[in-house]
Amino acid sequence: MINLHDTYDALAQSPLAPHVEALKSGVRQRFAEYRHGKLTDWLEVLKTLPEVTPSHVSLQKPFKIGLPGDMTAEQRQKLEARLRQFHPWRKGPFDLFGVHIDTEWRSDWKWDRLKEHISPLAHRMVLDVGCGNGYHCWRMAGEGAELVLGVDPSQLFMMQFNAVKHFLPDHPVHFLPVGIEHLPERLDQDGFDTVFSMGVLYHRRSPIDHLRHLFRLLRPGGELVLETLIIEGKPDQVLLPQDRYAQMRNVWFIPTPSMLTAWLDRCEFENARVVNLSRTTPDEQRSTSWMTFQSLEDFLETNNPDRTIEGYPAPRRAIVIAKRPE
Repeated sequence: MINLHDTYDALAQSPLAPHVEALKSGVRQRFAEYRHGKLTDWLEVLKTLPEVTPSHVSLQKPFKIGLPGDMTAEQRQKLEARLRQFHPWRKGPFDLFGVHIDTEWRSDWKWDRLKEHISPLAHRMVLDVGCGNGYHCWRMAGEGAELVLGVDPSQLFMMQFNAVKHFLPDHPVHFLPVGIEHLPERLDQDGFDTVFSMGVLYHRRSPIDHLRHLFRLLRPGGELVLETLIIEGKPDQVLLPQDRYAQMRNVWFIPTPSMLTAWLDRCEFENARVVNLSRTTPDEQRSTSWMTFQSLEDFLETNNPDRTIEGYPAPRRAIVIAKRPE
């Protein structure tokens, strides 16, 4: 299993120190439940990444680690070949020493939509639930966060994160390969200043339980940044797909924006407000050489891109910001 000692040491020096043993237990539980068949091979690939110190780092836009001149052409070719072994790359894009990882999602567009609306992240403890490969975690660090912890149960995403972390070992960005169900039930005064949950809520069988758990992971006065699928409709309307939605499995509840803020109010959040509504387009989510499977364009009706191939409204997303009361 991957070495998480540096992550545990960093958490032990933070307000999360009383909860480090519980986090270790959650990681052990996750690996006892599931190990990807390629995990051992992926770990060997990580060991072969070149030992190069980047001469330039930008954790803002564009996300860039190193310059082409920091490596020989042969090293760069080997780096790209190793990174491609972690296919598919969903979230990004990344630029590593001139190797451009053109990911399925233009995740930088999502960050652009929310960054002006959130509280400044400088000197804050930040949690990103369902962080994928950690793209947004690095952007959070680029805004000056004191510590960023991303959690996601995907062991492939863990590999992608650690491929990036290999070149930025001293940055305060950490990843635990667990889901929210493996996190402590409540942190309260030891909790995070900001918690992000983006692209997760519609995958939860109980959205209310998810929101209540997020509430308890925040310190009093902390901020929730929530991004999720929504539908247009009556204020109290919710879509419950019968099977798949845009070919996604495990999609449960897609509310209207009004219902979404009502859920947050019911969960005792304050000042829940929608700061962005956007339609997801094939320009933002698409197949690339780094993600060669089907993508959004394949999941919309050919003659009516306003509908998914299952006949549901095409994906729209909302960003909502709310506070835990002091």
